[in-house]
Amino acid sequence: MSDVSTQSVQPAKTGAGPDLKTFGTAALLTFGAGTLCFVGWGLLSSGFGFFLGIVAAGAGLWWWKTIHGSMIPRGLPAKSVVILAVVNVVLFGILLLLAL
Repeated sequence: MSDVSTQSVQPAKTGAGPDLKTFGTAALLTFGAGTLCFVGWGLLSSGFGFFLGIVAAGAGLWWWKTIHGSMIPRGLPAKSVVILAVVNVVLFGILLLLAL
């Protein structure tokens, strides 16, 4: 019992970084799922393409959840957010090319 410390425990200072990553992940997942639906619509020019986009978005969200353990985990690595942003830029580029 002589090894007991009398110093108070300081709470961890989190800051805005984890909150921004959480918000960015939620926004990018939503935008990516919608963009994927419209890419499906644009490729097949029908509601069936939109349906296939919904199925692909659902599969992508399920895959994301199995990798990270939850849809939007608190301790998400910045690498995952950057990869998600790159995927969204590519999907948006494909959508723009289909619109031309």
